[in-house]
Amino acid sequence: MKNEYAFIALFEYAEDGINISFPDLPGCLSCAEVDNTEEALKNAKEALGLYLFGMEQDSETIPEATSLNKIQIKKNCVPVVIDVFMPSVRAAVKTSFVKKTLSLPAWLAALADEKNVNCSKIFQDALKNFLGVEEPRTFSAVGIA
Repeated sequence: MKNEYAFIALFEYAEDGINISFPDLPGCLSCAEVDNTEEALKNAKEALGLYLFGMEQDSETIPEATSLNKIQIKKNCVPVVIDVFMPSVRAAVKTSFVKKTLSLPAWLAALADEKNVNCSKIFQDALKNFLGVEEPRTFSAVGIA
């Protein structure tokens, strides 16, 4: 696994917005509002990071990026180099939350609500204690952008 990747994204400017695709990564797509290139750059970076993370998790081979002079560019498309720092992406994904549904007796749920108890926090603390684990170490930059 590499820590940094850079791929060419094609920003296709259309009447309904900016369509973003990566010629080397079929299926890695995103979009942005009309005339909002800043949003397109942010969305392209996020899409690329998450797509590559998925490939890593599935043990897929990540291709080498095609050089700009070998990419076919359609009318209304602008090629943009998008780079991503994978340690930040990996850390952000690993520290994201997953929803779990719990069952509590109605009387206990009502009492917790009455006392303004944060059941998620209590469950997290209890589960970490039960499993004998602390907070995972993460990189200081947890955002993708």
